[in-house]
Amino acid sequence: MLKEIIDKYYQDKRDERDKKRFYVSDAGKCPRQIFFKFKKAPHKEIEPRLLRIFDQGDYVHLRLMRDLFSLGIVVASEIDIPPQEDIGGRADAIIRINNELYLVDFKSINSNILQRMDAPKEDHVLQVQLYLHFFKLKKGILLYEGKDNSEIKEFPVEYDEEKVKKVLNDFKRLKINVERNLVPKRLPDYPKNWQCQYCQFREVCDLAGEGNIQWEEFKKKIEEAGKKQNE
Repeated sequence: MLKEIIDKYYQDKRDERDKKRFYVSDAGKCPRQIFFKFKKAPHKEIEPRLLRIFDQGDYVHLRLMRDLFSLGIVVASEIDIPPQEDIGGRADAIIRINNELYLVDFKSINSNILQRMDAPKEDHVLQVQLYLHFFKLKKGILLYEGKDNSEIKEFPVEYDEEKVKKVLNDFKRLKINVERNLVPKRLPDYPKNWQCQYCQFREVCDLAGEGNIQWEEFKKKIEEAGKKQNE
C-alpha cells in the first residue's frame, strides 16, 4: 500500500518534467535524445526505484553544501543563470578561496567508477564551462562523491571560450532541428556510446535509423510499429 503511494509520487514528479528549452545539463548530451524529449517521443519510463536513486544525489548536494557553509566560504548557492532565451540552469555554488571565486558543481557517482577516475567526465566539464560563461568566472571545481563510500575527488576546470562556443553552437543547430521537425543524426559511435546504454529513447532511435528524418513522417512509422506490436 505505502510502496504504491510512494511510487506514484515519483511517477508524478517524472511526468511534470516537460521539455520546453535547453538546460546546462544538456551540454555534451546526445542531440537526438534531447530532440525526442522536446517532441515527447515514445520512451521507456524510468522506474520509481531509479528516480529515488537520482534523488540520493540531491541529499549528497545538501550535505556538501552544508559543509561549505560551515567553512564560511560560500558566496552564493543554488543560483539560476542570468535569464537566457533558450537555456536555463542552476549552479550549485560559488565559493571564495584565498580571495578567488570558484564555480562548484557537485556530482554523486558510483564509487567503483569514481575510484578509477583520473579525469572528470567531459559532459560534466562542458556543463561547468557554461556556468563559468554565464557567471563570467574563470575557475571552476567539479566535486565528485562516491555514493557508496563517500570518497571525494575534485577536478579543477579552467574557462575555455572555444568549448563554450561549440556547446552554444550545438544548441543553436539543435534548436533549428526542433523548429524544423528534423530528427538529428545518430551518434557516430552508436550503440557503443555510454548514453545509448541507458537511453529511454533507444527503441525509437533504432527505428529512426542512422540519418536525419522528418519528425512528422517518423511519427507515422512509430504508430505503424506500435500497431504491429499490438496485433
